[in-house]
Amino acid sequence: QVVLVESGGGLVETGGSLKLSCAASGRSFSTYAMGWFRQAPGKEREFVARIVRSGLVKSYTDSVKGRFAISRDNAKSSLYLQMNSLKPEDTAVYYCAAGNDGTGSRSQDGYDYWGQGTQVTVSS
Repeated sequence: QVVLVESGGGLVETGGSLKLSCAASGRSFSTYAMGWFRQAPGKEREFVARIVRSGLVKSYTDSVKGRFAISRDNAKSSLYLQMNSLKPEDTAVYYCAAGNDGTGSRSQDGYDYWGQGTQVTVSS
């Protein structure tokens, strides 16, 4: 089992940047594929980005391509999401997730453990 704790959210103006972090504790972090999801008010939780356990393969939802970058540091048991050129529509609670299937998934069903989330608010 792994426990995930997100941090780094906050309030930022349109065009600004934030870097989210997800600290993992428990079973070896490097065995998990990791993902970032988000849930905006009144909407369902959606996929943002994923990274396989080696860190060599990453993918993003179309709306964040070229603006967001997912990365991981297995030595530090940490996952990151660098978010640049933020837009009001990026406002959401952001969750990190860990999947026993080390190849990762765009589906929430592909993840076994979830953090509590961190709020990101982008003002217009």
